[in-house]
Amino acid sequence: MQTEIIKIIEGGISGDKEKVYNYAKLLADNVKKDGNDKFSKRIIDLLNNKKGKLTSLDSLMAKPVDTESRAEMVEISNPQLSTQDIILDKYVEEEIDSFIKYYENRDKIVLSGLDSNSSLLLYGPPGCGKTTIAQYISSLTGLPLVTARLDALVSSLLGSTAKNIRKVFEYASKSDCILFLDEFDVIAKLRDDKNELGELKRVVNSLIQNIDTFSSNSILIAATNHHELLDPAIWRRFTRVLEINKPNEAEIEKLLEVFLGNENFKTIIKNQKQLQQLKNLFSGFSHSDIKTIVQNCLKQSIVENKNETTYVDIVQEIYLYSNHSIKNEMEFIKFLLSHNITQKEINENFGFSMRKIQSIAKL
Repeated sequence: MQTEIIKIIEGGISGDKEKVYNYAKLLADNVKKDGNDKFSKRIIDLLNNKKGKLTSLDSLMAKPVDTESRAEMVEISNPQLSTQDIILDKYVEEEIDSFIKYYENRDKIVLSGLDSNSSLLLYGPPGCGKTTIAQYISSLTGLPLVTARLDALVSSLLGSTAKNIRKVFEYASKSDCILFLDEFDVIAKLRDDKNELGELKRVVNSLIQNIDTFSSNSILIAATNHHELLDPAIWRRFTRVLEINKPNEAEIEKLLEVFLGNENFKTIIKNQKQLQQLKNLFSGFSHSDIKTIVQNCLKQSIVENKNETTYVDIVQEIYLYSNHSIKNEMEFIKFLLSHNITQKEINENFGFSMRKIQSIAKL
């Protein structure tokens, strides 16, 4: 398998897509022969999704830079996400699937005399998957993801910021791609903001003009945590707007299945009551928060040379993530008891004396 991996890397460096495809197919066959059907299927699924749709990045090599700082203003990637890598509310997922179908059928839409521009505005709390959605759409369409670096795009000179916006849009127009504007509110603020200079109006106007003339063969995605700051005219420029919220109970359960489904670890959730407790505890956390908490549990298992993660481990990590440390032992023990962890489990896992645990339980 080492030979196939080397050949795939060689093909990627030289831009030989056929070489990448052929050796990746051979790798999948060999992996399957070794008994790893799941990994083999993942490779084949990726190849089937990308065959005939891979976009050359040659025209996107010379990245635009800010004249003042000389910092590159975009980052280029070809994400490889599958439906297993993303957990969303079913209605949001349906909207995204519909958005992609509109893009894929844009020629039919044009022939019908309708606007074929594909632009998507995502808003909601941080850590809820807006960037992941952009990566997911890139994976499904086969389009490279061009992410604008707003720290380099926004110059200390607002006149230069307008020029930088134009540079980024002109650059993204060189080849079919997804232009992703994260932290969009930084450059799309209200034009009547009393705390900003009049020059900001020209920046927003420049942004609007570039959105209006962006290629219909590409996709524009913008994301913001502060939608209330956006200029009303900006909202009208997007063909679809989606609010991305923190996960609901059904999503939390799916996230736990994915994040705890590590083949190297056994997760011990004894019964449905413990699972419901976890769903309640994770309520109000973002997708990113839940992933971090679960991964911290798995890392702790590695450090302690354990091959399993338990309900007690996860509850402890939720407490630590929310409180940063155990500053008050009584409060910590009360927290554990309130989430159906027995006195014996607290004694065995944390070393508190049974006398202390029992006295706190009586309070």
